[in-house]
Amino acid sequence: MAQTETEKDVRPHVYGNFRLPTSKGLAGLSTAGTIILLGGLVVGIVLMTFGLWIEALVFVALLMIVLMMSMSKNKHGRTMVERIIRKLGWANTRYSGAHLYRSGPVSRVPGGVSKLPGVSAKSTLSEHVDGYGRAFGLIHVPQKNYYTVVLRSEPDAGGMVDQEQVNRWVDRYSLWLAQLTDEPGLVQASVTVETAPDSGYRLARTVEEQIDPDAPEFAQQIMREAVDTLPSGSTVTKAYTALTYRAALRSGGRSRTREDVAADIASRLPSITLGLSTTGAGAVEPMKAQELCETIRVAYDPHESVLFDQAHAQGMAPKLEWDEVGPQAHEAGWDWYRHNGAFSKSWTMSVPPRSTIQSRILQDLIAPNPELMRKRVTLLYRPIDPATAAQLVEKDVNTATFNASSKDRVSSRQTREVRAARATEEEEAEGAGLLNFGMVVTATVDEGEDRGMVDALIDNLAVGARIRIEAAYGSQDSTFAAGLPLGLVIPDMLSLPSSVRSALS
Repeated sequence: MAQTETEKDVRPHVYGNFRLPTSKGLAGLSTAGTIILLGGLVVGIVLMTFGLWIEALVFVALLMIVLMMSMSKNKHGRTMVERIIRKLGWANTRYSGAHLYRSGPVSRVPGGVSKLPGVSAKSTLSEHVDGYGRAFGLIHVPQKNYYTVVLRSEPDAGGMVDQEQVNRWVDRYSLWLAQLTDEPGLVQASVTVETAPDSGYRLARTVEEQIDPDAPEFAQQIMREAVDTLPSGSTVTKAYTALTYRAALRSGGRSRTREDVAADIASRLPSITLGLSTTGAGAVEPMKAQELCETIRVAYDPHESVLFDQAHAQGMAPKLEWDEVGPQAHEAGWDWYRHNGAFSKSWTMSVPPRSTIQSRILQDLIAPNPELMRKRVTLLYRPIDPATAAQLVEKDVNTATFNASSKDRVSSRQTREVRAARATEEEEAEGAGLLNFGMVVTATVDEGEDRGMVDALIDNLAVGARIRIEAAYGSQDSTFAAGLPLGLVIPDMLSLPSSVRSALS
């Protein structure tokens, strides 16, 4: 029986072909491992040529140990060398005391303020106006001279939406992401979905403003009883989109001033917010400086969210400075993060979905959970310019073909890798955009709660989303900051260059 076009549209679309970077390593070795192997063989031959047989045997034995360590990978694809480097880095952090932070009037922080800790400590905030006359905050990170503007929205719920509309939202979202590759100076885009308990003060204020004083007393009483009842056990879902731009539009170009960057972003915000609002994100608006301060402050001290809601309900919005949004104290552990009486744990995606997925695959992971004080799921996108993308997909095809042809018997997985790499190359040639993407999941509970429950809960949600996540061991504080709408580009702030890290994996 023939299928009509309408019937085709209501079917859930499937998505996939997520590619992990690969290297042309011999015998399963990474690029760095292959270089070490070839260089070690040359050194061993030279030692034997000069008759230094014992030294040559010792050198070869040590070389084999290093190669075995670089070939041994865990389920997250981390080699033993990477894990040892991570342990050494954490030991240095503990030794230097960098895992502890104290701020406030009696601290050593200049001025006695509560600045943001770690990688965001030097950031500053200013406020500007876009083409529609809307005020927006602009975060400046001087380490890399990056500027970030944050957009806020309250997404439409997808539970009562037809599949045809969901498919249309996903298509428009993919188009919006593809347009990021053509956005001049854009370094990174992040989308954060945060869920938390609703205090009820926002609803109370909205209802009080809408109640007609001339309405019957019985109707007014019913409305006020509904306000007192509905907030119990309810949650609020907010979405933040952070766009990070570099000061120089191109590599080696002139570095623009804050005013130049703000004027450039102000002219683009109307079209960016309009495009994002068609993806199911709801009404999208840039965040003001005060809104940014409150959002970051509540992230580090979740107990203050009720105070902020209560103040807004009474029409007395507090005035915060950017130097007051950090925690008074924090302590970063190997696999946890304590800040202002709350405990958080962050995970990063180590393996994307290996099979095709549908549009609702992240629904359970993003959905509110009553057992958590707050939960954030952040998707990080790093757009690749079209010229570089063409080189990357061609290199990916060559690497997959080389790895498949270097063995006598080609496995089914290697054949699938070659086919997937070629499919990506064809899509890129037809004009599709290419992005590097990642995910950060952060769960926050009150002090004294069972942290083991959090691990089990998030692990189960990740399995349902068909992704593999790894706890951010030894870097919980910086990963926590990366999951916030601050626009931090963590790979550009690491001491080990990305090229070296990719060669080790």
